[in-house]
Amino acid sequence: MTLSKTIGFLGPIGTYTEQAALLYSSESTLTPLPTIPAIGDAVASGETDQGIVPIENSLEGSVTYTLDLLITQSGLSIYNEIVIPIEHYLMASHGTKTSDISIIYSHPQALAQCRTFLHSHYPDAQQVASLSTVAAVTDMKNSGPEAAAIAPYRAAELHDVEIIGQNIQDNANNLTRFVVLSGTDHPITGHDKTSICFAFDSDSPGSLYSTLGEFAHRTINLTKVESRPTKESLGQYIFLIDCDGHREDRQVKEALGAISSKVSLLKILGSYPKWDLK
Repeated sequence: MTLSKTIGFLGPIGTYTEQAALLYSSESTLTPLPTIPAIGDAVASGETDQGIVPIENSLEGSVTYTLDLLITQSGLSIYNEIVIPIEHYLMASHGTKTSDISIIYSHPQALAQCRTFLHSHYPDAQQVASLSTVAAVTDMKNSGPEAAAIAPYRAAELHDVEIIGQNIQDNANNLTRFVVLSGTDHPITGHDKTSICFAFDSDSPGSLYSTLGEFAHRTINLTKVESRPTKESLGQYIFLIDCDGHREDRQVKEALGAISSKVSLLKILGSYPKWDLK
């Protein structure tokens, strides 16, 4: 539980990110912000104490906007993480007949996560991307009686619309991981993980193997390994990993020290408590 007074989250009100923020710290002042970069700027400038953004979905993978923010933005550190189940609902204006629905709005990830349902029940409906799942409800209401939206349950309450399909996601194990951004690391808890990114000056055989080997030699478990383009040249990548342990733990500290001489860039994105998946 955070003691911060102000937490920015990816808005608008009613999004899954707000759900994560309420679960994390319902007593804080929660402020919706329009974009992931806006949240990073708010935290880095001190406008908000912390910020909450999505970073990974169990079906669709990483949220690249968040990864790029962590790589490029200074003054940010992952302070905590929250994992929540994603339950999608199909909703429409009161009185809408399901047989009349010809256009369905939602965020692109939500549309992707409901492919099977949409193909089975609305194969001919036009799918239109919205800025967020909650914005999709506004788009739907502005569109006409033949429109529907895929959004969280809370969005139906906020906008007074009718739920016509519940838990329509393709996979019941649809989880999204959110991270809490701050200016500092979380203190050691004994049940931590550390996120880092690194890059090489040149592509040479064994570089990645040698770097990751520093963790294996110290029996440090890697829970995630992925890459992002540097956006400087085709074929150049920044690698991101999550490992067990806190950056102040002896073994992790030794591993980080060892790889610092092997890479051209090393950035510690944060050490923070692991979310307990119950």
